[in-house]
Amino acid sequence: MAACEGSPQAFRLGSSTWGVRFLTGTSFGPWGERLLSRFAALVAARAEHTVTRASFTHRAGVWEGRFAHQAPAYEAAVGRMRLAPGSHVLDLGCGTGRAMPALRAQVGPTGHVRGVDVTPAVPASAARHGRNHHGHLLAADCNRLPLPSRSVDGIFSAGLLDHLPAPRRTFLEWRRVGAPGAVLLLFHPSGRAERAARHGRPLDPDDLLDEDNLRPALEATGRRLDEHEDATGRFLARAVMGE
Repeated sequence: MAACEGSPQAFRLGSSTWGVRFLTGTSFGPWGERLLSRFAALVAARAEHTVTRASFTHRAGVWEGRFAHQAPAYEAAVGRMRLAPGSHVLDLGCGTGRAMPALRAQVGPTGHVRGVDVTPAVPASAARHGRNHHGHLLAADCNRLPLPSRSVDGIFSAGLLDHLPAPRRTFLEWRRVGAPGAVLLLFHPSGRAERAARHGRPLDPDDLLDEDNLRPALEATGRRLDEHEDATGRFLARAVMGE
């Protein structure tokens, strides 16, 4: 709790709940104004997480049944990472962990696989489908990964960038955790044109996943884009971290 006599009081419950309490006779003053300003900034920063978690929490239980048929596409995409046995790989925005069996097969029993999703209900659903047998499941923010710098050999991410407010900034965090030569593979089981048509809109020329936009964004964070495919039935981009 943060408090100053006669001013609003800030409190925190656990790791995810914050609030401000106004007592009878509360006077704002400089302390109260600073507190409310910081609280408003906190709410704004977490608004995207709140929307994302609300959206995906109610889908978590049905996600596997709806998209189980995509497992072969995920397996083929993981194969394009070409990681060495013993590598440490992340599945960011892992959902129900459809990529995790293939990731485990690629890095072998001495490798490390972590499935990460910001919505706690989603990795919980992945565990119910046995994906915890292929690696560790973690509820965490992909913009603030609880991992040491230069500790990851590969990042697999399927459909995540579309849900991030500032994906170019996210690339910086992924660069922090990436070891020299780390592979980043961005995947979606449908192409950009398919997804645009599904939502009744034209292709956006400013879409980060357009090759002309993605290449410089990755180069700005020390990666070389060496594969880019945007076809019916698949989007795939593979990039490698510099030394």
